[in-house]
Amino acid sequence: MPSKTPTQAAVLVPLIRRPEGLQVMLTQRTAHLTDHAGQISFPGGRAEPEDRDAVATALREAEEEVGLPPDLVQVLGRLDNYVTSTGYEVAPVVGLIQPPFPVTPDPHEVAEVFEVPLAFLVDPRNHERHSREWQGRTRFFYVLPYQDRYIWGATAGMLVNLAHLLQPADA
Repeated sequence: MPSKTPTQAAVLVPLIRRPEGLQVMLTQRTAHLTDHAGQISFPGGRAEPEDRDAVATALREAEEEVGLPPDLVQVLGRLDNYVTSTGYEVAPVVGLIQPPFPVTPDPHEVAEVFEVPLAFLVDPRNHERHSREWQGRTRFFYVLPYQDRYIWGATAGMLVNLAHLLQPADA
């Protein structure tokens, strides 16, 4: 039986230039959503027909979800696409943001917007591998516990991919 074509999506991996170092903006999704309720994620979502590419999707979704104007994002590049077990092929778009900038979360989708130091997220000592039984199979995934937060699944996987890219070649 052929597998279903994944739904195309994109997220913005927002790197914020702060005096104390680069921070990564993340969101906590609201608890009532159908997909990934309550999870920590990047701003993002499904591609729409009017989006010319993944960058356009990521910037549009970031503006819709957290009120971040696209013209304040300096797009640095893309990470490898990430295919989820829930049927999405996600294009992570990395962007640099210089404060100040507005943050206005969409109350339907976003319960909270917060920042985590990039240095914490890319440190391999903070990358835990967990597993769970799901639909009769053992699934492995990353978890990055930060303070009272549980960053896992696709978001953690994309952060681990970013960490691998940022590691020195001799590491």
